[in-house]
Amino acid sequence: MRKIIAGLFVSVDGVVESPEEWHFPYWSDEMQEAVGSQFDEADILLLGRATYEVFAATWPHRGGESLFADQLNGMRKLVASTTLKNVEWQNSALIEGDVAEALTRLKAEPGKNITISGSPTLVRSLLRENVLDELRLLVHPIVLGSGRRLFEDKDDHRPLRLVDSVTFGTGVLNLTYAPA
Repeated sequence: MRKIIAGLFVSVDGVVESPEEWHFPYWSDEMQEAVGSQFDEADILLLGRATYEVFAATWPHRGGESLFADQLNGMRKLVASTTLKNVEWQNSALIEGDVAEALTRLKAEPGKNITISGSPTLVRSLLRENVLDELRLLVHPIVLGSGRRLFEDKDDHRPLRLVDSVTFGTGVLNLTYAPA
């Protein structure tokens, strides 16, 4: 059975917004391996609206010289959105109807994992619906002080179980959690 695995860059104070502005000083071969293995284990990229819009504006214009470009461009992409009417990035489709139900059905089909990159609103909703199987956080040793956080709501209370942890040479923690 497939798993739905979310991977996010996060600061020590929980900020996930605009990682392109703060995470690159911590990029390393270890992080490249962690991110790459998550993509390699998947055949579907699941995105929320905001992350889809950023990715769709960026990745189609990058070629094989850019790390992960060919893989992301060629991968099947599903977008969870109530506001988008169509998606134009190659191999993309909107999820019709109830997202949790559609993903539960998709998890039962044969195939590799379904990976989520960023998309904190989607990640929170899938945790609430008990559909997310793993939460992989690359915690960067930086305090940003402001910005959108992964968990912003007091209603986000969800017990998690630490499955794996690795400390990279840059001080980034690679933490893998599953619902408890």
